[in-house]
Amino acid sequence: MAKKKQIEEEKEAVEEGSLSGRLGEFGSAVMQIAEEKGISKERVLEVVEAALAAAYKKDYGKRGQVIRAAFDEVQKEAKFFLVKETVDETTREFVEESSVDAEDMVGEGKTVGKQGKNEKQTDRISDKEDLSAGALAEEDRLQRFNPERDMLLSEAKKLRKGIKLGETLELPLESHDEFGRVAAQTAKQVIIQRIREAERESMFAEYKEKEGQVVSGVVQRVEGRNVFVDLGKSIGILFPSEQIEGETYRVGQHLKVFLARVESDTKGPGLLLSRAHPEMVRHLFSLEVPEIFTGTVQIKAISREAGSRTKIAVFSAEEGVDPIGSCVGQKGTRVQAIIDELGGEKIDIIEWNENEEKFISAALSPAKVLSVELFETEKRALVKVPSDQLSLAIGKRGQNVRLAAKLTGWKIDVASDETLDVKESEIEEELSSEGISDEIPPVETEDAKA
Repeated sequence: MAKKKQIEEEKEAVEEGSLSGRLGEFGSAVMQIAEEKGISKERVLEVVEAALAAAYKKDYGKRGQVIRAAFDEVQKEAKFFLVKETVDETTREFVEESSVDAEDMVGEGKTVGKQGKNEKQTDRISDKEDLSAGALAEEDRLQRFNPERDMLLSEAKKLRKGIKLGETLELPLESHDEFGRVAAQTAKQVIIQRIREAERESMFAEYKEKEGQVVSGVVQRVEGRNVFVDLGKSIGILFPSEQIEGETYRVGQHLKVFLARVESDTKGPGLLLSRAHPEMVRHLFSLEVPEIFTGTVQIKAISREAGSRTKIAVFSAEEGVDPIGSCVGQKGTRVQAIIDELGGEKIDIIEWNENEEKFISAALSPAKVLSVELFETEKRALVKVPSDQLSLAIGKRGQNVRLAAKLTGWKIDVASDETLDVKESEIEEELSSEGISDEIPPVETEDAKA
């Protein structure tokens, strides 16, 4: 019978929305929710205290008061304090009630005088001038003294010696354990709001640490050309510009995506994903190639046209380590896994070199290069290739030379050896037809002239 009576009392208390005698259960319940949401213990205590302070103010406080609650998680008790700021005449405006009433009355009545039409026109002020004057007056005006939240510095020093202007003073309030329905609803709204805010902040901090990395997710839905990917605790969006050209996505499909940017949003962290970012290739190689993960092999540069082709320059400072062989793997297993993840995208792996000529020559692979001439001031390179290698060096629609230029940072001009020979012979013929010799004429000395 006693147990049944207790259950009925608990049910009645819940229905009435009362927090009476249940601060321990209240705190434990909020703690449990916070653990499920992945929120820190300190933030949970802030939520509990904010809710209790709101409930106390609703039932026992006054309008304008600033109330703080301190919740003891061990004793399951709450103490309440009235927070007041120390002020003086320089920080607050002191106005008597009679003068306040008189100020409020100004402007409400109408002044009727025997003024002419011209006088009325001169007394009128435009809306713009009125608003600007009001804004300036509001900025210059001090905040009005409120005895509920302000305390004179002279009075505050009587309670606490050494207190300074602008500091706050906490006055203990009478503790209450019983709260009504309205106060309970207020506390509930505060808890819901603060928990959501804390959850958003927690998720934002978690995903902010993963920004610039490759993460795994599942396609949740496809709206038009936008793809929404479930990353576990939050949803990321894959815009059309960040998708691999020609790649299709279906609901439930497992994807690896590059977390390009994390933005703070009112509904949660805004996660902008990418499958076309060049850095995605870097992270995929880091996942597949242990030598890159440990730093034995370094990725110096990447140039990519998503869905079509990628060039990657690798380097190793340790002797006996083949950077290209490490990336390719035994029978090409490592690089093939990355190619499959990128939907069949071709990947050229070349060795990085400090010598710009050798690096540019390697970047144009698989074409063979005869010579490289550098023009430092223009940051331009003239590359000479065999005539049968010209189309291979340029690539389909200029893709090979374009990717090589992005990889090396040089503007690359490709020409065949036959074209260069023809141009040189044409120049010689033109000079000879004009009677200009390519030989250096002898310089006449003063002795020869004499």
